[in-house]
Amino acid sequence: QVQLVESGGGLVQAGGSLRLSCAASGRSFSSSFIGWFRQAPGKEREFVATISTSGAYTYYADSVKGRFTISRDNAKNTVYLQMDSLKPEDTAVYYCAVEGRVNYGVRSSRTYDYWGQGTQVTVSS
Repeated sequence: QVQLVESGGGLVQAGGSLRLSCAASGRSFSSSFIGWFRQAPGKEREFVATISTSGAYTYYADSVKGRFTISRDNAKNTVYLQMDSLKPEDTAVYYCAVEGRVNYGVRSSRTYDYWGQGTQVTVSS
């Protein structure tokens, strides 16, 4: 059974940093895009970042570009999201997700079939 487990969330002051991890098990995901999404209270889930199979290509939401960095270690079946210069508006539950069979665009949540349970990130002002 496929499992994705996020970790690394927490409470941080504005301007601080956190590093999220997403560990995958059940199968290898080295041939899949893996993305990060987030959902704040009362808002829809939104795209944050995604990374190609080899890690050569990365895509970011405009709101996090220049502050967040996505990376992956295929040997460990793990994806990371380094978040720097955090802002209160980054507060949300962060989810990692693995690409499914149908590509609706790398920024669309519909492209991703497997999801983790999420990890809370809270940025205080």
